[in-house]
Amino acid sequence: MCEQENITQQSEPESSAQGESIGAVVYFSSVSENTLRFVQNCDFPSNNVNVYRIPLRPKEPELNVREPYVLIVPTYGGGNIAKAIPMQVRKFLNNRENRSFIRGVISSGNTNFGEAYCAAGDQIAGKCGIPNMYSFELTGTAEDIEKVAQGIPRFLKQLKETEETK
Repeated sequence: MCEQENITQQSEPESSAQGESIGAVVYFSSVSENTLRFVQNCDFPSNNVNVYRIPLRPKEPELNVREPYVLIVPTYGGGNIAKAIPMQVRKFLNNRENRSFIRGVISSGNTNFGEAYCAAGDQIAGKCGIPNMYSFELTGTAEDIEKVAQGIPRFLKQLKETEETK
């Protein structure tokens, strides 16, 4: 019997870069859509960054990202650090190919979570060996949006230039 290679196709971005893509943002947002609003306010496509959303529901098609990306993730668990990373994000990162393209993480949280505030970012950074680049509360402030909207494209552009010179 012949063996078939298990090659997964790149998913289409939710929002495509307006010019040549320099990389991507991958995010997860629950039904509250706090993270969705934050990502939309950053307007990444206007800075040539593709945007992908990790599916909320299990019956939605699996997301496959095959370009360098920064993950934006909310912290779950209501203060329980062991439950900080949403199940959907764990599933996405358990895919070795998806995980191989992660270059940084940004997390949101609720200061009411105490020590678990933005713990998802710390955990993902530690497990994936990437920088925990920034954290913000709930939907973020105007300053948070400005910093992330400017910082991610700058980071991805530097990353792309570094990888092209290798």
